[in-house]
Amino acid sequence: MGAIYLVRHGQASFGAADYDALSERGFEQSTVVGRELARRGVEFAQVRSGTLARQRDTAATALKVLGSDVPVVEDPRWNEYDHVDISRHHAGGAPQQDSREYQGLLDAALGSWVAAGADGPCAEPWPAFLARCTAGLTDLVQELGKGEHALVFTSGGVIGTLAGAILGVPEVGLLKFNRVTVNTGITKLTSGRGGVNLLTFNEHPHFEAEAAQLLTYR
Repeated sequence: MGAIYLVRHGQASFGAADYDALSERGFEQSTVVGRELARRGVEFAQVRSGTLARQRDTAATALKVLGSDVPVVEDPRWNEYDHVDISRHHAGGAPQQDSREYQGLLDAALGSWVAAGADGPCAEPWPAFLARCTAGLTDLVQELGKGEHALVFTSGGVIGTLAGAILGVPEVGLLKFNRVTVNTGITKLTSGRGGVNLLTFNEHPHFEAEAAQLLTYR
């Protein structure tokens, strides 16, 4: 049975002028997850990444450690939702310095974004985001041969939404799973005759014991 490993990007630069850039810790997390993937000894037939800088840099850093020569295919369907646009339309903008306060406002904004449906004011309404995420996964599954594995570098909203969609509750995935995804956590999906199943969510043993100080959620 083939498997798809979804890896959330490393820590971005919250509060900085360019949020999309990996922080110093983000690069370190990306190195550590590369070691974890290497430890598992999985051979990947396909590698995907979103087109955001934090996703691409996580992929490049982790794959260098992993020693994989499989080319990375960049696909914008694996990009995160636009948190700035959603905050602007559903929270009247949000502070960018206090992480805890921002998270509370973002949670409320995401709930409003989902509730607004296709008629919402954002450039990408919730149904469109859900559709592109599921389409990206569907196409990747179709490209995998029997027993082949894929590796995807993406974001927490995408991972949470897909995990929820597999369980039949995509909204819960976005609003609940998303907020607990750790930077460079690993979610494993299996693909077989019975379709796609959620095997594990948000694994992060690589941030336990001596590496516990590297654990972050934003």
